[in-house]
Amino acid sequence: MNRTELKQFLDAKVLEYEHPKFLETDPIQIPHKFSRKEDIEISAFLTATIAWGNRKSIINNANKLMDLMGNSPYDYVLEYTKDNNEELSAFVHRTFNGEDLGYFIKSLQNIYLNHGGLEAVFAKHATGENMQTAISGFKKVFFELSHPSRTQKHVSDPLKGSAAKRINMFLRWMVRSNATSVDFGIWTSINPSQLSCPLDVHSGNVGRKLKLLTRKQNDAKALAELDKNLRKLDPNDPVKYDFALFGLGVFEKF
Repeated sequence: MNRTELKQFLDAKVLEYEHPKFLETDPIQIPHKFSRKEDIEISAFLTATIAWGNRKSIINNANKLMDLMGNSPYDYVLEYTKDNNEELSAFVHRTFNGEDLGYFIKSLQNIYLNHGGLEAVFAKHATGENMQTAISGFKKVFFELSHPSRTQKHVSDPLKGSAAKRINMFLRWMVRSNATSVDFGIWTSINPSQLSCPLDVHSGNVGRKLKLLTRKQNDAKALAELDKNLRKLDPNDPVKYDFALFGLGVFEKF
């Protein structure tokens, strides 16, 4: 199909999948439990961090994590001390364990107390046409405190070749409009045009079938290629097509 036909096809799929029913099976349902900005963004960041593997397991473990934090993540972060590490120690999702979680909470506390919060850190580094340099800058701030070396692997760096799927997904949640009641639109200092598609096996495979992507690996170079082609379809909101690519792959086995 030509570009016009492709855009019409994908726009229709966006309308089909960017719908509140999407929340029923997606980890984005976790931050939708909250109304305070800081609770939304902290719960979203932690949920996105563990968002790999079986989606039911992701949602179950994200709920367990919110329970550990008394379902008040911002208050928990601000009040965190090393004494909390014992109650966090039993948490595990795949290779993300209680030691990692303890550092994540400590680092989030540092970000809110000393850097103006998550949005401020990303916005400070968001100087280009996309967020990949900003994600790399965020990682430097996130690990500026003493930390276990193993924990660094849980925050990707696009400048080292990663597609950074989970952080790009988190940014989509925070930045894109809440007009359809799926994403939140609570970060106004970053433009949706700067966002990148959360590239994973589903969006990658569908992207290749639709000739939006030729590179075989789902890495930073593939993301740049996909970005370029999605921006041709909608330069103002390219990442809306995440819903179409993901839905076609997961729900329609396209």
